[in-house]
Amino acid sequence: MKLAEANHNDIVPMSDETTSIVQSVLQVEAEALLKLSRETPPEIAQAIHSIHESTGPLIVAGVGKSGHIARKIASTFRSLGKRAAFLHAAEASHGDLGIIHDDSVVLVLSNSGETTELADLLAYCRQYKIPVISITATEENTLARSSTIAIAHGKVPEACINGLAPTTSTTVALAIGDALAVGFSHLLKSVPEDFRRYHPGGKLGLRLLNVGDLMVAGDRLPIVAPTTPMHDVVITMSSKGLGVALVIDGDKTLGLITDGDMRRNVERLWDSQACDLLSSAKPVSIAKMTTASEALKEMTSRGITCLLVHDRSKKTCGLLHIHDCLRAGVE
Repeated sequence: MKLAEANHNDIVPMSDETTSIVQSVLQVEAEALLKLSRETPPEIAQAIHSIHESTGPLIVAGVGKSGHIARKIASTFRSLGKRAAFLHAAEASHGDLGIIHDDSVVLVLSNSGETTELADLLAYCRQYKIPVISITATEENTLARSSTIAIAHGKVPEACINGLAPTTSTTVALAIGDALAVGFSHLLKSVPEDFRRYHPGGKLGLRLLNVGDLMVAGDRLPIVAPTTPMHDVVITMSSKGLGVALVIDGDKTLGLITDGDMRRNVERLWDSQACDLLSSAKPVSIAKMTTASEALKEMTSRGITCLLVHDRSKKTCGLLHIHDCLRAGVE
């Protein structure tokens, strides 16, 4: 513990020289991306449509640093609704070519386009007529010539001290991969609910939870008729454990009875029916597809603890209690 504290306290601020190096690296990579945005290869749009039209999983392949970028691109596509898998090009020759479906598209990354480990993969795709999209530096290398669609981003200066380590080139390749994935999601007409389906955990998943995911519905709802004696209303409320009762007449929801309503009417409580304790105010209802965070804000701003939930036909389909939101960690 003391060692950790000592290391934390002994952090040395960056010198002017180090700061200059950092700024130079960021500037070199930023300029490469800006140039790409101004001179966007038309093949990127072609590739997006090709991936969208394919019914099989997208296979993203690479070796070395390009392999790391390829793995991230495959992950991004999966999160946006496209089946995708990473294929290490060196392993492709030893049985992993079986991951490629007849209706797949193969996306291959290689800055030089001359990586020897790609040979068997490209030969397989050529033999079985599998479309190949490449992200590479020029149109003149072996990979580009072997591709159905070649995205040539141009030669870029690497930001490392010797101008050799993949730095700027991998940044550019990753940005192109992001453009492909986001472009695909636009053609797919993805909505936040689709994204949440693939990200059910973590803070992001919580932010995208819907009211329908947390609401109480069906047999768990404390439903009573307008003429139900308050003695039976109390039993229903106690058995369901929500502190409220829904007063429903046929298909029409008349309102809610809360613990507070009963306390305010304690003197006439046992001589009353459910309809006698209904507030004249219209109950607050919220759409089932509203995010839980928005519902929580609604309850907080109004100083209430629950909301009726309605479906697209405006029919009551559930009840959302503030405790359900808090237990789920909604903020």
